[in-house]
Amino acid sequence: MRIHFISLGCPRNLVDTEIMLGQLIEAGHTILSDPSGADCVVVNTCSFIEPAVDESIDVILEMGEWKKQTDGGRLIVAGCLPQRYGADLIKTLPEVDVFLGTGGFDRIVLAAEGSLNGKRVVLPNPGRAPVQDSSLPRFQTTPSHTAYLKIAEGCSSRCTYCIIPKLRGPHRSRPMQEVLSEARFLVESGVKELILVAQNTAAYGRDLGLDNGLAHLLEALTRISGLAWIRVLYGHPDYMSDALIEVIGSHRQLCSYFDIPVQHISEPILKRMGRHYDSSTIFELFERIRNKVPDAALRTTLLVGFPGESDDDFERLLNLVERVRFDHLGAFVYSDNKDLPSSALSNHVPEVTKQERLDLLMLLQRDISKDNSQQYVGKTLQVLIDGPVEGTDALRGRTCFQAPEIDGMVYVSRKGAEPDAFARVRITEAGEYDLRGVIA
Repeated sequence: MRIHFISLGCPRNLVDTEIMLGQLIEAGHTILSDPSGADCVVVNTCSFIEPAVDESIDVILEMGEWKKQTDGGRLIVAGCLPQRYGADLIKTLPEVDVFLGTGGFDRIVLAAEGSLNGKRVVLPNPGRAPVQDSSLPRFQTTPSHTAYLKIAEGCSSRCTYCIIPKLRGPHRSRPMQEVLSEARFLVESGVKELILVAQNTAAYGRDLGLDNGLAHLLEALTRISGLAWIRVLYGHPDYMSDALIEVIGSHRQLCSYFDIPVQHISEPILKRMGRHYDSSTIFELFERIRNKVPDAALRTTLLVGFPGESDDDFERLLNLVERVRFDHLGAFVYSDNKDLPSSALSNHVPEVTKQERLDLLMLLQRDISKDNSQQYVGKTLQVLIDGPVEGTDALRGRTCFQAPEIDGMVYVSRKGAEPDAFARVRITEAGEYDLRGVIA
């Protein structure tokens, strides 16, 4: 069969997509980059917040139109959307042939081939599924020099606004030797940068009885020959130990990049969210990181408009951003749904107020990011070249303090630089998020 695949959502979802692609290729099917000419389309969905649900539905409806124009074409929807809404999707999306939940990725070949004995919805318990079955093949879709490495699945926290435990089950770490084995395979395949992902990477190993498991894993990864950069995403503040911070600051292969989603800083809102730290803990954590790792890049994610958020709570959030001056910041508005515990909370914030607060927050961060970027003008930085900028004679790349897709980039002339390789770039211009430079 000729199969077109669409992957939505986060890097964790992308790893699931790559494993499904690997199974389909191993079964003899051909992957197409365009749906025209395909016999089957698979959409791996996200449903974390309302905009992600809307995007997933829009793509499914678009592929439903593709199906109408295709004789015998199959449409499969996988991932978080069917896991969250289950059999309710059968009536709303009749054009879909099969819905596969997050615990059913090992059935993708059967689903594509129409061998599920007429089943339209397959929702195995995600908490009982393997974190990542190492026996399954994986087809890398990222640039050849960069790959995501999933080290754990699920989450055992119970944040009131978050649906992940329902979609992915409790936190389960992959055995360390299994993670190291996949890392070696990826490096032998040409990967220079590994990006560790999980719902909470900093909790790695707790369920396996490991103390400071992520720190030990990172030290082991630094011993893999040929691996230039190791980056960690999604570290919960409660799990950021001194040992972990010191390990990241002690090895040249470990990017001094701390992605710590704190969500909020106001104690009443944190309590309502089910987060167990307070404002002094957060400020102390970021101060500790900068003291131990002076060149650290700090990234966080904030949630605006949570039920009960007052003007004073929001001002405290702005104060956090102004005081810490994050290198990178992502923010989103609270997305309500009846299947979330937070839906039952009082004093929901009007949508217009949520958006106004988000706009103010991002305007503040834009100015901070622009100021932060100016420090690099005139400096020479090591840049990993990702590839060409379409329609121009420029290449795009990233420094160790820029993660793919979510942070800014470095633009450089093609002369003297090659994709999939490192280059020393002298920075000549700094914008709000991106840098420009020339080969040193």
